Amino acid sequence: MMDLLMQGAGTLLALLAVGVVLLWFVQDVTQKKHTILRNFPVIGRLRYLFERQGEYFRQYFFANDREEMPFNRAIRSWVYRLAKDEGGAIGFGSTNNLSETGNLIFVNAPFPVLEEERMPTPPRIIGDGWCREPFVAHSIVNVSGMSYGALSAPAVRALSRGAAAAGCWIDTGEGGLSDYHTEGGADVIMQIGTAKYGVRDTQGNLSDARLREIAPRVRAFELKLSQGAKPGKGGVLPAAKVSEEIARIRGIAPHTASISPNRHLDIGNADALLDMIAHVRDVTGKPVGVKTAIGGWDFMHQLGDAIQRRGLELAPDFLVIDGGEGGTGAAPQALMDHMALPIAEALPRVVDALIETGLRERISVVASGKLVTSAKAAWALCAGADFVNTARGFMFALGCIQALRCHTNTCPTGVTTHNKRLQRGLVVEEKFQRVASYCRNMNAEIDMIAHSCGLRHARELRRDHVRVVRSAYESVALSTLFPYPEQRMRVQQGAARRNAERPGAAVGIS
Repeated sequence: MMDLLMQGAGTLLALLAVGVVLLWFVQDVTQKKHTILRNFPVIGRLRYLFERQGEYFRQYFFANDREEMPFNRAIRSWVYRLAKDEGGAIGFGSTNNLSETGNLIFVNAPFPVLEEERMPTPPRIIGDGWCREPFVAHSIVNVSGMSYGALSAPAVRALSRGAAAAGCWIDTGEGGLSDYHTEGGADVIMQIGTAKYGVRDTQGNLSDARLREIAPRVRAFELKLSQGAKPGKGGVLPAAKVSEEIARIRGIAPHTASISPNRHLDIGNADALLDMIAHVRDVTGKPVGVKTAIGGWDFMHQLGDAIQRRGLELAPDFLVIDGGEGGTGAAPQALMDHMALPIAEALPRVVDALIETGLRERISVVASGKLVTSAKAAWALCAGADFVNTARGFMFALGCIQALRCHTNTCPTGVTTHNKRLQRGLVVEEKFQRVASYCRNMNAEIDMIAHSCGLRHARELRRDHVRVVRSAYESVALSTLFPYPEQRMRVQQGAARRNAERPGAAVGIS
């Protein structure tokens, strides 16, 4: 009897399988959308299966440690070790190809500083002398802007608690200030995006009442003009992620896509930007900065000219320069791939513009854009930054595996999803410690690089301390690629003098 039942069940399953295949066959040969399925019904489905799964097979089986994008396995493993407090030591040599173009090589000192000569990296006071409540920032490495909404509640809670434990700041991103951002007691920078989420009135305009209400809970405000992932386009949070809570925090309708304008409607030029900076600083008493991607030099020239014309009191207290390689938010590929300068070019050019206009001491500089390792962060200090922001570095610390599903609400590690089942994997009590360890170890390794360069602390790093590989047989100092303005002036004057001293120069012989 049992045998007959099993045979019957087997026959039923076989018939069911045949029925499914026949259904697929009919669907495939009659549909008109996909050529492969129409010409090769059923079996053509394997192509789409392999295409979807290909990125995961490449990640784990086929790509080597230094091949993947946007972050390869070697970089992710480095961050994971720092976050788990396992140390940064490796054995038997580096897999990093030192002759590859763009690689960084720091200039070790023949006589590095002794232990007793080292000094703690000093803090920098943001807004000192220019606002009622300046902000003392201690950590070089800090949490870049990531909104609650784009990130899950457990992720933001872990970042807040970890940032407090490590002594760094956390940026809210453009989605407004939530209780999760302040839960851990960390220093918070409130970002004001183009939609004014969190500080808007019922008509979507900036609300002074909301600014005053939020000011006691944050250390500074940041006006976002653009971000590296999508310069010229506002943020998008899919309707599936806009819960009642998120809608309340942002001041919008729930369950509808949250789409920001591509720029501030009330900021259309440098003078309007300075007016807004001064207004927010006057209302709140807090430092006010600007976040922007850089596509050319017009913005810095316009900003410098406007500040010189109107006065230092209107200048931003800090500038966050986001490289075009930024990418935590969902964005059109055309912008993600091809819009805005990478941080490697944008940062030193911005610093030079501030030096040339006499604004370098007035304005602190924060660098952002794939700066997830201590080497990249130390390069940023060499280029002229005061601080480094990273988003994806801290996402890796939370457990991100680069599944590339940030915009789909299906993040398998619970970092960027509002699915409660998937969020369950992100245990705040565990992950906040990894956030803190990543930050502490990043700062420690930056100091280690500085000490190896013969410096007492990381803020002494300059462009002479790092070289950039140009070919298999040549590297060049960053100070040669991007001479400081006074150095560039001396070189130009020397060239002009030598040219004038050449025989025949007076009669125009070349």
